[in-house]
Amino acid sequence: MITQTLRTSHGDVGTTAQYSPPYLPTECYGTDSSQFPTSNLFAVAGEGIWDNGASCGRQYQVRCISAAMPRTCVPEKTILIKIVDYAGTLASQPSAHGTTMILSQTAFGAIANSTATSINIEFQQ
Repeated sequence: MITQTLRTSHGDVGTTAQYSPPYLPTECYGTDSSQFPTSNLFAVAGEGIWDNGASCGRQYQVRCISAAMPRTCVPEKTILIKIVDYAGTLASQPSAHGTTMILSQTAFGAIANSTATSINIEFQQ
């Protein structure tokens, strides 16, 4: 007999990439460096969650649920990120384009192997 564990999803599902400095300026807060949480857990909104800038400052719980390569996700790890920018105006290039959000290097590395270019995530405001 095969037993399967099913998880209930309480958020939305999407994809994320990562980006590295320079992180300034941002579409949300310009050159104000105080916009970044001290944890460095922040992200850039992709087109699907940008909401004409209304996503600036929103916080999301994010966790890695799968990736192309096995053992990429950090199991059971959820982080809280803050949206600080818009993917369409980034100062640096993300590791993948067209994702739901793009995490800072620190945020991405907290939930996944940092050598991955993109991962599948569950996120909830």
